[in-house]
Amino acid sequence: MKTTIANLKKGQKAIIKDFDADIIPLKLLEMGCLPGNMVELLQIAPFGDPLYLDINGSHLAIRIETAQEIEVDILKK
Repeated sequence: MKTTIANLKKGQKAIIKDFDADIIPLKLLEMGCLPGNMVELLQIAPFGDPLYLDINGSHLAIRIETAQEIEVDILKK
């Protein structure tokens, strides 16, 4: 089972490992959602969607469906 951004807990950090470029919106790529970049889950909306992230200093919200397509390696504290 792959670990994705959707599996992160609030405050958890990870390194983006892989994703399907056909599914990820171009805007996310432009904002640094690329393999090797760090991502932190900052907040989860009340109904679990969207997720509010910090990706290399850029704050953005993404839908849970998109987060499930971005594979990550969770960083140990």
